[in-house]
Amino acid sequence: MPPRLTSELLLRAYAAGVFPMAGHRGDTEVFWVDPPHRGVLPLDGIHVSRSLARRMRRGGYEVTLDADFSGVVDACADRPETWISASIREAYLALHDRGHGHSVEIWEDGVLAGGVYGVSLGRAFFGESMVSPRTDGSKRALVHLCDHLRRCGFTLFDTQFLTEHLARLGAVEIGRAAYHTRLAAALAGEADIAVLALEPDPAQVVQRMTQTS
Repeated sequence: MPPRLTSELLLRAYAAGVFPMAGHRGDTEVFWVDPPHRGVLPLDGIHVSRSLARRMRRGGYEVTLDADFSGVVDACADRPETWISASIREAYLALHDRGHGHSVEIWEDGVLAGGVYGVSLGRAFFGESMVSPRTDGSKRALVHLCDHLRRCGFTLFDTQFLTEHLARLGAVEIGRAAYHTRLAAALAGEADIAVLALEPDPAQVVQRMTQTS
Protein backbone atom coordinates (compact mmCIF):
# COMPACT_ATOMS: atom_id res chain seq x y z
CA MET A 1 0.00 0.00 0.00
CA PRO A 2 1.48 3.43 -0.96
CA PRO A 3 2.16 5.85 1.90
CA ARG A 4 -0.63 8.24 2.84
CA LEU A 5 -0.27 11.66 1.22
CA THR A 6 0.77 13.96 4.05
CA SER A 7 2.09 17.51 4.21
CA GLU A 8 5.51 16.17 5.20
CA LEU A 9 5.60 13.83 2.21
CA LEU A 10 4.59 16.71 -0.04
CA LEU A 11 7.43 18.91 1.23
CA ARG A 12 9.95 16.12 0.66
CA ALA A 13 8.60 15.61 -2.85
CA TYR A 14 8.86 19.30 -3.78
CA ALA A 15 12.40 19.41 -2.42
CA ALA A 16 13.21 16.48 -4.72
CA GLY A 17 11.61 18.21 -7.72
CA VAL A 18 8.47 16.10 -8.07
CA PHE A 19 4.79 16.90 -7.55
CA PRO A 20 1.61 14.84 -7.14
CA MET A 21 -1.41 14.42 -9.37
CA ALA A 22 -4.46 12.19 -9.35
CA GLY A 23 -6.13 10.70 -12.39
CA HIS A 24 -9.52 12.17 -11.52
CA ARG A 25 -11.54 13.67 -8.66
CA GLY A 26 -12.47 10.32 -7.12
CA ASP A 27 -9.06 8.69 -7.57
CA THR A 28 -7.70 7.27 -4.30
CA GLU A 29 -4.17 6.93 -5.67
CA VAL A 30 -1.57 9.60 -6.41
CA PHE A 31 1.18 9.50 -9.01
CA TRP A 32 4.35 11.58 -8.89
CA VAL A 33 5.48 13.74 -11.80
CA ASP A 34 8.99 14.90 -12.74
CA PRO A 35 8.50 16.08 -16.33
CA PRO A 36 11.44 16.21 -18.76
CA HIS A 37 10.64 19.89 -19.38
CA ARG A 38 9.47 22.27 -16.68
CA GLY A 39 7.64 25.56 -16.90
CA VAL A 40 9.24 28.48 -15.06
CA LEU A 41 7.89 32.01 -14.72
CA PRO A 42 10.79 34.50 -14.39
CA LEU A 43 9.94 36.77 -11.46
CA ASP A 44 11.84 39.66 -13.04
CA GLY A 45 10.52 39.04 -16.53
CA ILE A 46 6.78 38.57 -16.34
CA HIS A 47 5.02 40.07 -19.33
CA VAL A 48 2.00 42.29 -18.63
CA SER A 49 0.12 43.00 -21.85
CA ARG A 50 -1.23 46.47 -22.50
CA SER A 51 -4.80 45.29 -22.14
CA LEU A 52 -4.05 43.54 -18.83
CA ALA A 53 -2.16 46.58 -17.56
CA ARG A 54 -5.14 48.80 -18.41
CA ARG A 55 -7.49 46.41 -16.65
CA MET A 56 -5.34 46.39 -13.52
CA ARG A 57 -4.84 50.16 -13.45
CA ARG A 58 -8.61 50.64 -13.54
CA GLY A 59 -8.75 48.82 -10.21
CA GLY A 60 -12.21 48.11 -8.90
CA TYR A 61 -11.10 44.91 -7.21
CA GLU A 62 -9.41 43.78 -4.01
CA VAL A 63 -6.43 41.44 -3.78
CA THR A 64 -5.64 39.31 -0.73
CA LEU A 65 -3.06 36.78 0.39
CA ASP A 66 -4.25 33.59 2.11
CA ALA A 67 -7.70 35.01 2.82
CA ASP A 68 -9.49 31.93 1.46
CA PHE A 69 -7.00 29.17 0.65
CA SER A 70 -9.56 26.36 0.78
CA GLY A 71 -11.96 28.41 -1.34
CA VAL A 72 -9.34 28.83 -4.07
CA VAL A 73 -8.45 25.12 -4.00
CA ASP A 74 -12.13 24.18 -4.23
CA ALA A 75 -12.72 26.65 -7.06
CA CYS A 76 -9.76 25.18 -8.97
CA ALA A 77 -11.23 21.69 -8.50
CA ASP A 78 -14.73 22.75 -9.55
CA ARG A 79 -14.48 21.73 -13.18
CA PRO A 80 -15.56 18.66 -15.15
CA GLU A 81 -12.08 17.11 -15.04
CA THR A 82 -9.63 17.74 -12.22
CA TRP A 83 -6.52 16.15 -10.73
CA ILE A 84 -7.39 17.56 -7.29
CA SER A 85 -8.70 14.50 -5.47
CA ALA A 86 -9.93 14.42 -1.87
CA SER A 87 -6.55 13.23 -0.55
CA ILE A 88 -4.68 15.92 -2.51
CA ARG A 89 -7.07 18.59 -1.21
CA GLU A 90 -6.61 17.41 2.36
CA ALA A 91 -2.80 17.39 2.06
CA TYR A 92 -2.65 20.92 0.66
CA LEU A 93 -4.94 22.25 3.37
CA ALA A 94 -2.51 20.71 5.87
CA LEU A 95 0.36 22.44 4.06
CA HIS A 96 -1.50 25.72 4.40
CA ASP A 97 -1.91 25.12 8.13
CA ARG A 98 1.87 24.58 8.35
CA GLY A 99 2.59 27.87 6.56
CA HIS A 100 3.70 26.36 3.23
CA GLY A 101 0.45 26.49 1.25
CA HIS A 102 -0.53 29.94 -0.03
CA SER A 103 -3.13 31.57 -2.22
CA VAL A 104 -3.73 34.96 -3.80
CA GLU A 105 -7.35 35.94 -4.28
CA ILE A 106 -8.94 38.57 -6.52
CA TRP A 107 -12.31 39.84 -5.28
CA GLU A 108 -14.96 41.80 -7.15
CA ASP A 109 -18.19 42.78 -5.40
CA GLY A 110 -17.30 40.41 -2.58
CA VAL A 111 -17.08 37.43 -4.94
CA LEU A 112 -13.97 35.46 -5.91
CA ALA A 113 -13.02 36.72 -9.37
CA GLY A 114 -9.70 34.92 -9.69
CA GLY A 115 -7.11 33.07 -7.72
CA VAL A 116 -3.95 31.00 -7.68
CA TYR A 117 -2.50 28.68 -5.07
CA GLY A 118 0.78 26.90 -4.54
CA VAL A 119 3.53 25.91 -2.15
CA SER A 120 6.50 27.85 -0.77
CA LEU A 121 9.73 26.16 0.25
CA GLY A 122 13.03 27.96 0.68
CA ARG A 123 13.13 30.65 -1.97
CA ALA A 124 10.99 28.62 -4.38
CA PHE A 125 7.28 28.87 -5.07
CA PHE A 126 5.52 25.98 -6.79
CA GLY A 127 2.34 27.09 -8.55
CA GLU A 128 -0.32 24.39 -8.44
CA SER A 129 -3.51 25.67 -10.01
CA MET A 130 -5.44 28.82 -10.80
CA VAL A 131 -9.00 29.81 -11.47
CA SER A 132 -10.59 32.69 -13.36
CA PRO A 133 -14.34 33.06 -12.76
CA ARG A 134 -14.17 36.59 -14.18
CA THR A 135 -12.20 38.14 -17.04
CA ASP A 136 -8.42 38.07 -16.43
CA GLY A 137 -8.97 36.92 -12.84
CA SER A 138 -6.16 34.37 -12.81
CA LYS A 139 -3.82 36.68 -14.78
CA ARG A 140 -4.30 39.46 -12.25
CA ALA A 141 -3.71 37.02 -9.39
CA LEU A 142 -0.49 35.79 -11.02
CA VAL A 143 0.85 39.30 -11.60
CA HIS A 144 0.16 40.28 -7.99
CA LEU A 145 1.73 37.04 -6.76
CA CYS A 146 4.88 37.46 -8.89
CA ASP A 147 5.33 41.02 -7.67
CA HIS A 148 4.93 39.88 -4.07
CA LEU A 149 7.29 36.92 -4.40
CA ARG A 150 10.01 39.07 -5.95
CA ARG A 151 9.68 41.68 -3.19
CA CYS A 152 9.90 38.95 -0.55
CA GLY A 153 13.13 37.47 -1.93
CA PHE A 154 11.91 34.43 -3.87
CA THR A 155 14.02 33.38 -6.85
CA LEU A 156 12.10 30.52 -8.50
CA PHE A 157 8.48 30.30 -9.64
CA ASP A 158 7.82 26.76 -10.86
CA THR A 159 4.67 26.51 -13.02
CA GLN A 160 5.15 22.76 -13.61
CA PHE A 161 4.01 22.79 -17.24
CA LEU A 162 4.18 25.50 -19.88
CA THR A 163 0.71 26.39 -21.13
CA GLU A 164 -0.21 28.96 -23.76
CA HIS A 165 -1.80 31.04 -21.01
CA LEU A 166 1.45 31.08 -18.99
CA ALA A 167 3.64 31.63 -22.05
CA ARG A 168 1.77 34.86 -22.78
CA LEU A 169 2.78 36.03 -19.30
CA GLY A 170 6.44 35.28 -19.98
CA ALA A 171 6.82 31.71 -18.73
CA VAL A 172 9.51 29.61 -20.40
CA GLU A 173 10.34 25.94 -20.54
CA ILE A 174 13.63 24.52 -19.28
CA GLY A 175 15.04 21.00 -19.19
CA ARG A 176 14.93 18.74 -16.15
CA ALA A 177 18.63 19.13 -15.31
CA ALA A 178 18.49 22.93 -15.54
CA TYR A 179 15.37 22.94 -13.38
CA HIS A 180 16.95 20.82 -10.66
CA THR A 181 19.97 23.14 -10.65
CA ARG A 182 17.71 26.18 -10.15
CA LEU A 183 15.70 24.32 -7.53
CA ALA A 184 18.79 23.42 -5.52
CA ALA A 185 19.90 27.05 -5.54
CA ALA A 186 16.46 28.25 -4.41
CA LEU A 187 16.27 25.68 -1.62
CA ALA A 188 19.68 26.73 -0.33
CA GLY A 189 18.19 30.05 0.82
CA GLU A 190 15.19 31.22 2.81
CA ALA A 191 12.33 33.56 1.94
CA ASP A 192 9.19 34.46 3.86
CA ILE A 193 6.03 35.19 1.89
CA ALA A 194 4.60 37.00 4.93
CA VAL A 195 7.57 39.29 5.55
CA LEU A 196 5.85 42.07 3.57
CA ALA A 197 2.22 43.01 3.14
CA LEU A 198 0.69 42.32 -0.24
CA GLU A 199 0.67 45.47 -2.39
CA PRO A 200 -2.97 46.64 -2.46
CA ASP A 201 -2.54 49.13 -5.35
CA PRO A 202 -2.68 47.42 -8.77
CA ALA A 203 -1.14 50.48 -10.45
CA GLN A 204 2.00 50.15 -8.31
CA VAL A 205 2.26 46.47 -9.19
CA VAL A 206 1.93 47.18 -12.91
CA GLN A 207 4.56 49.91 -12.71
CA ARG A 208 7.08 47.60 -11.04
CA MET A 209 6.36 44.71 -13.40
CA THR A 210 6.68 46.84 -16.53
CA GLN A 211 9.96 48.30 -15.27
CA THR A 212 11.52 44.87 -14.78
CA SER A 213 10.09 43.02 -17.79
